[in-house]
Amino acid sequence: MVVIDPVARRTDGESVRIAKDVLCAGARAKICLPDSAEEFARALARRGRRRPVVIGDDLALVRAVGVLHRERELSDGCPVAVVPVGVEVALACSLGVPEGAVAAARAVLEGAVRRMDLLVDDRDGVVLGDVRVPALGPGPGVPAGAASMWTACRSLVRTLVRPAPSPALRTYRLRVEADGALLSDLDLPVQGVSVRTGADGRAEVVIARGTEDGGPLSARALTVTVSGPDFRYRSDGVVSGPVRTRTWAVREGAWGLVVPRG
Repeated sequence: MVVIDPVARRTDGESVRIAKDVLCAGARAKICLPDSAEEFARALARRGRRRPVVIGDDLALVRAVGVLHRERELSDGCPVAVVPVGVEVALACSLGVPEGAVAAARAVLEGAVRRMDLLVDDRDGVVLGDVRVPALGPGPGVPAGAASMWTACRSLVRTLVRPAPSPALRTYRLRVEADGALLSDLDLPVQGVSVRTGADGRAEVVIARGTEDGGPLSARALTVTVSGPDFRYRSDGVVSGPVRTRTWAVREGAWGLVVPRG
């Protein structure tokens, strides 16, 4: 069953049409055109025994894997296939999916399933790429466009007056535990934490500290817990929070993605 994300239809209808034509020419396909995220999820949940194929961006891919995870179908031999269409498709391509509608659609028809590890948090959310804590924006109350304008203004001022002093790096008080072992506590300032699946069924944890504190600290673990004062985090490009604690666990080989053979 081919589920075409509504955002993909709006942003790049021509690529959607090409992908649909290639898929329908190579196999019997039922086309589903949901108009919202809720309809997208319902279509996947009610697909029966059909193999799911998603035409959409990274957010659509993460949403599809999340739905199948909550339905407990990922481990039942249900691989996910995706044709990346949209503005943000870097995640899908980093996982081995070809860029371009024709190449990706052919990989769906002729490719092989690659089993991959999955990060699952304590709210049953899934992470395919990485988690970054905290996820920093331009600052509270400052829209992205305004931040860009402010940066341009500061650059102009620096050329007219004297160089501005370098801003101090912002640090946070976070407690980080890996498999129950304490890596960093609230009394040690950190500049950020990243968590991603590794190559051995464990998560790779990197804590960015100041150079005076010995530089980055890394570890590998099955579970990672971050806690502290209210913080936000970015997983697969989406900012969540604020929360006071979150735990991510690795599910080894929990999901399959269709990628080109070889």
